[in-house]
Amino acid sequence: MLKVDFKKELKYLYNPPKKLDIVDVPRMQFLMVDGHGDPNTAQCYRDAIEALYAVAYTLKFISKNQLERDYTVPPLEGLWWAENMDAFTVHLDKTQWDWTMMIMTPEWISGGLVDEAVMQVRAGKNPAALDLVRLDTYKEGLAVQILYLGAYADEGPTIVTMHEFIESQGYAIHGKHHEIYLSDPRRTATEKLKTVIRQPMRKE
Repeated sequence: MLKVDFKKELKYLYNPPKKLDIVDVPRMQFLMVDGHGDPNTAQCYRDAIEALYAVAYTLKFISKNQLERDYTVPPLEGLWWAENMDAFTVHLDKTQWDWTMMIMTPEWISGGLVDEAVMQVRAGKNPAALDLVRLDTYKEGLAVQILYLGAYADEGPTIVTMHEFIESQGYAIHGKHHEIYLSDPRRTATEKLKTVIRQPMRKE
């Protein structure tokens, strides 16, 4: 049985260069949980991550056993924004941040299989945010991205450079700030953390 690794199959999305790169991101399917608050301190954020991973890994084994299609669970991703964007881009007031945490899910995974996975997870650990997990699609379209190396808290200058590049190319920021976490912060030195930073854009 072949095992699909989407970081390799979709290398242009999950392993971009360490320089600004324009991509056209297709519609993709994700497990998602929405929330609000500081990801460093909010219990709802920890609950969301726990529930996402529980369903994602259960789905992987359902796919392998029932469909004979195995795959590596893709990395955690996050969409980030705030009602007042100054709280996100200027003041870094994380208590005001909104977010959607998500894990990409193969197109052959149906809503019925997700329901089955949720039932299995509920019968086991039954994480607090399980009822918030949903299967949905997201089409990002035209975007600029970069592979960032370092601490999450130090992303600011890279994001500013990205926004300035978008304007210099005759585009406008359109859509939510997007990050893909390629490293496990529990096992990786802060200075070696790898993150894909992506910002959708559109022509003015």
